[in-house]
Amino acid sequence: MDNAQREFQALVEAHGADLYRFAYWLCRERGRAEDLVQESFLRAWRSLGDLRDGHAAKGWLIAILRREHARQYERYAPELAELDPDDIAGDAAAPVETLVLRQELLRLAADYREPLLMQVLGGLSCREIAQAMNLSENTVMTRLFRARQKLRAALAVGDNAVKRKQQP
Repeated sequence: MDNAQREFQALVEAHGADLYRFAYWLCRERGRAEDLVQESFLRAWRSLGDLRDGHAAKGWLIAILRREHARQYERYAPELAELDPDDIAGDAAAPVETLVLRQELLRLAADYREPLLMQVLGGLSCREIAQAMNLSENTVMTRLFRARQKLRAALAVGDNAVKRKQQP
């Protein structure tokens, strides 16, 4: 195995799980997330020579994944099917708090949700997120702050509504 293959294999092993987690949050389907990660790594392999700093690899891969997701989203045409109301209820095995948090995350505008997920799920720094999203670090920090504020406010409102329902 030559040096480029070893370097690429190290990238896949080090960042594959994080990329999959982020891809799954983006598209919400296991198969599509796997395809998205695979296509992202293929694009990364083709442009491995463009990676100048090994410490920036995770942000570079996340940026590739985001662009690939946008490309797939443009091509993706979901099949229309009748929905059973029981299917819409969500995963019954998940705790209510998890479902509420997931619902509130999905309600956030993409400008706030994406950097937050990149930080929480991907473990990226503000600098890496800024590079991946072509934003300044200050903009990323502002979006992260506002995303957390919006989540806190939404969760507090939901919490108060639950408490009011429980009172006689």
